[in-house]
Amino acid sequence: MKRLIHIAVIILFVSSTNAQEIIPKYTFNVDIGLPVTLRSKPFNSYMQGLVCANIYGQYSLPFHLNFGLGIRYSLFNINEFSVPEANDGSIHTGAAYLKIGWDKFITERFAMDLGVRAGYSLNYVNTDLNKTLGENPREIGAVLIEPTLGFILSADEQNSYRLHIGYCIETFPVSPQTLGFPSDSGFDPSKYGKTTQFLVFGFGYTHYFKNKSQ
Repeated sequence: MKRLIHIAVIILFVSSTNAQEIIPKYTFNVDIGLPVTLRSKPFNSYMQGLVCANIYGQYSLPFHLNFGLGIRYSLFNINEFSVPEANDGSIHTGAAYLKIGWDKFITERFAMDLGVRAGYSLNYVNTDLNKTLGENPREIGAVLIEPTLGFILSADEQNSYRLHIGYCIETFPVSPQTLGFPSDSGFDPSKYGKTTQFLVFGFGYTHYFKNKSQ
């Protein structure tokens, strides 16, 4: 992830001297991707990502800095083949966040966007074992931070499409007990970690409310 960001920054600065100045203004954005679990052993072993979707508005300043406000939904299901006992369920997450970033049109049609999303999420853990414990769904609040990288291709003066990459960090750990299992299920509690982390690979769409060219 760090290497991708370094390469993106180098490309932006090297290309800026020859690129035509194209500056987005107000935009409406949607992206949807596949989340890939990382880090925490129980989360990585027991859960599989199905979808992560974002809707956000954004305003870009003349010197390429942009600000946005958005909402997101993500869904992770329990992998029935990896759990020690039958336990169907999922983790639903809803979040609201602010975004700050830096974007640059390298040519008339191609741009890159580096950013960070930060906000608050509510995570609802809904499993069969939690139902038997009378604790379903479990509601867990967390702070969300997500560095993002986008490769943007403009279709016309009002529409563009992007390849989206994100690295999401949420400040709640997923343990076997979170999912309703009565024990550590063979995991070392020191490996749980203090955060839930996952990569997101997906595609997005942007609508420009004002002409991009100055």
